[in-house]
Amino acid sequence: MMIELIPAIDIIDGKCVRLSQGKYESRKVYNEDPLEAAKMFEDHGLTRLHMVDLDGAAAHHVVNLRVLERVATHTSLVIDFGGGIKSDSDLKAVFDSGAQMATGGSIAVKSPETFHEWLQTYGSDRIMLGADVRDECIAVSGWKEESGLKLFPFLDEHVSRGVRKTVCTDIGRDGMLQGPALPLYRKIRERYPELYLIASGGVSNMDDIRALAQADVPAVIFGKALYEGRITMEEIEHYLATSPGQSTSNP
Repeated sequence: MMIELIPAIDIIDGKCVRLSQGKYESRKVYNEDPLEAAKMFEDHGLTRLHMVDLDGAAAHHVVNLRVLERVATHTSLVIDFGGGIKSDSDLKAVFDSGAQMATGGSIAVKSPETFHEWLQTYGSDRIMLGADVRDECIAVSGWKEESGLKLFPFLDEHVSRGVRKTVCTDIGRDGMLQGPALPLYRKIRERYPELYLIASGGVSNMDDIRALAQADVPAVIFGKALYEGRITMEEIEHYLATSPGQSTSNP
């Protein structure tokens, strides 16, 4: 199966950073200018981008709109944006700044009716569900709070209400370069074959990406492996060239 490749840019203080297991004190700055990283991705054939406003996730409102606007203006990448989207005005600002998709995680836990209104207003192609899990329990607010919700009842509710795309991050693996949570993603695919599942967390090399593809996972987000040189842009180019069908159009 083809798998959509989605590089990640996480933002703190306007800079491109990565965390380990969502811990802000573990931050490492990889690029002072996220636009440089985005242009590199685009120059090597990637067409998608996952942007996370870590300042926004901590502040409970979107913070880094100018970074989003710069990347959207100066590249043709299809951007999904998450982190701190808590209100109608946050969401509108994200779309007005150039994101094609928005990911709601905490809002889907704390104010599910608002999240479902967004789904109805903007459609399931543009509103994605963020399902960030630690031991199959949903975490919110930049992963600082445990919600008490279990993953599968959470997915049951939102899929039944029209969600068709979800980013599922295994927090314990995120930024650790120890491989993705394949058993978890297989369970999700088996239970929700219609769901466009975007795996996130733990990818350390191209073999991990191939393993996700073999597990029938439609898309993967990865960041630290790129920034640490464990996945090279040359490997990405080769994968794209030998894997026809990569595109930005998905269910």
